[in-house]
Amino acid sequence: MNCKEALPLIHEYLDGDLPKSEALPLKEHLIACQACHNTFKQLEKTDALVRMLPSISVPDTLTAQIMSGLPPMKKKNTWTDWIRRHPAVSVAVVFGTVMFGSFISMWDDDQNLMVQGSNLQDVVIQGDTVIVPQGHTVNGDLVVKRGELKVEGDVTGNVVVIDGSVNLASTAHIAGEVKQVDEALSWVWYKLGEFVGKITP
Repeated sequence: MNCKEALPLIHEYLDGDLPKSEALPLKEHLIACQACHNTFKQLEKTDALVRMLPSISVPDTLTAQIMSGLPPMKKKNTWTDWIRRHPAVSVAVVFGTVMFGSFISMWDDDQNLMVQGSNLQDVVIQGDTVIVPQGHTVNGDLVVKRGELKVEGDVTGNVVVIDGSVNLASTAHIAGEVKQVDEALSWVWYKLGEFVGKITP
């Protein structure tokens, strides 16, 4: 055992916390090392003096006095604490806000007719009117934005009309759903659904 190892063991020995298995090597070191032996004797005297001091009684009101002297605790802002504890939710909210803002600006900026679909050769466009003529078939989904859609023929997918109107003739046949999105908020939900559909398998 060296001196660095002996010093903390001396304190434990004086406190009565040193196990017997470690006390014997410590005693052997104190016999062999004069410096550690002198340190032990000084600490032993100090410990004896401290034990001889009279015990001091503490008034029962001391804790209350100390607490009343401390500055008042700042009120915690539970909202910021919640954000710190849930960073993923905070990021999702910011992302959603940015997406919402961009969708709204896209809604306001785009005033032109837009027709979207995988098979548009059987679609007739006259001004702001998109026509699926009788006897013709559009395979897949058909999306019309900022215009009027007249369906006289067949559509094998869904029909979505954004900020426009849809007229179905008695000869029309649509295999999927017909969705009409008239308000900016509905359009945002539609775009979010479209976005989620692209990123999920």
